[in-house]
Amino acid sequence: MKRIISIVTFLLLVSCQSEIKKEDLSKLNGYWEIKEVEMPSGEKKDYKVNETIDYFELRQAQLDNQMVGFRQKVMPRFDGKFGTNDIKEELKIIEKDAHFFIEFKTNYGKWQEEIITLEDSTLVLKNKEELIYEYKRHIPFSLK
Repeated sequence: MKRIISIVTFLLLVSCQSEIKKEDLSKLNGYWEIKEVEMPSGEKKDYKVNETIDYFELRQAQLDNQMVGFRQKVMPRFDGKFGTNDIKEELKIIEKDAHFFIEFKTNYGKWQEEIITLEDSTLVLKNKEELIYEYKRHIPFSLK
């Protein structure tokens, strides 16, 4: 029975994925706020309030026509601006078997996350530990 449930869950996940095209990759640019994380067990952790937001900046590399850029953690402030610690994770987009992956690189390591969904207001990434991160586009606020 567990096997059948696992197969059905996998098929639902695969069928719900939106096909990502190369021209959609520019939608990654901007501010993304974590909404929830799904564990391999199916357990979910919701994030109601986020102290940090992920800022992605992607551009076309001049030499090899690859998409490169960075991800940086930023902290929203009450004036509508963002604070940062100036630490950036280098990234590049890799296409393998009709799937897109973000390869991150820092002084401490290198890893990949698969882009499952990339739409105007939704981003879903999956890492090698099978953790699924769902992001929503950050909507800025200001008390000005």
